Amino acid sequence: MRTDELDFQLPAELIAQEPASPRPASRLLHYRRDDRSITHRHFRDLPDILRTGDLLVFNNARVTPARFYLLKPTGGRFEGLFLSQREPRIWSVLLKNVGPWSTQMRYTFDTPSSDPVEVRIVSQGEEGQFTLRVETDEEAIAFLDRIGRMPLPPYIRRDKFKDDRDETDRDRYQTVYAQTPGSVAAPTAGLHFDASVLDGLAERGIERADLTLHVGIGTFKPVSADTLDAHTMHVERYSLDGECCERINRAKRDGRRVIAVGTTSARVLESQPEGALSPRDDETGIFIYPPYRWKHVDGLITNFHLPRSTLIALVAGLIGLDEQRRLYAEAIAQRYRFFSYGDSSFLE
Repeated sequence: MRTDELDFQLPAELIAQEPASPRPASRLLHYRRDDRSITHRHFRDLPDILRTGDLLVFNNARVTPARFYLLKPTGGRFEGLFLSQREPRIWSVLLKNVGPWSTQMRYTFDTPSSDPVEVRIVSQGEEGQFTLRVETDEEAIAFLDRIGRMPLPPYIRRDKFKDDRDETDRDRYQTVYAQTPGSVAAPTAGLHFDASVLDGLAERGIERADLTLHVGIGTFKPVSADTLDAHTMHVERYSLDGECCERINRAKRDGRRVIAVGTTSARVLESQPEGALSPRDDETGIFIYPPYRWKHVDGLITNFHLPRSTLIALVAGLIGLDEQRRLYAEAIAQRYRFFSYGDSSFLE
């Protein structure tokens, strides 16, 4: 399949810069594969659209406020993005505009604290990756929870070093059910849920199960190869526990539908062998695009994605390329809001 088949023209004003308020006020495009129908709803209508007995599978990953700034000895600032903590005081990060550096240079985090934390660059890897030594015994995620900014994707525009919306983003670029820290991007399909929607689902007899996939920076990487089969997919770690597996296996035995909340949940489920699911902690580099035979997922709740992305390829893998293109053309014509803070779709 050619990558340019995933192209489309999107008016810039349809790229959402702010989330809907309240969360379930976002719009919901409901697509049915059996009759190719499209209905325009709101996300708060989801409990009325789903069937009693459906099982929703959520990704409970928690986003780390992974963006930070370092001060040079000269007073200049440059940006970093935390990726992982490999061992105490050793971080793997992305750095931008670091300039000439040496292992002897000392930097500090740009924070209001009167007790600055010192940083050294240990080594440089590929594609802007660096290893840092951070002179604090505090765990990286706890430290960044105090001083970091949310790692919003670049198409959401914010002032460079500080923005009046930073605290709002800390709340809204996080699902209400987030539990397991470690992601550097939100599983955005879940941003539309709030307590009222979750309660409405439970009242309708719609079940839920939770897994964890830590969303990595590769989720924003476009497909640069001319064909999809030439693209190297990014790898992300996930955890699938016994309770989640049992709920999914029971739903499948009963003939009930398994609905993935987001492409991350879908990728975890489709990374499993056919048949009953078993608990595992692993990583997945699965790349789903047409034609694809689905093993575990019967439906998908997802936002509207970037052209040439692995995410839009997954949507095409579920409903077919022609239908994906028709659905996105309709969403643009109806002025849906796109990408992470945008509107939602339910594909069944």
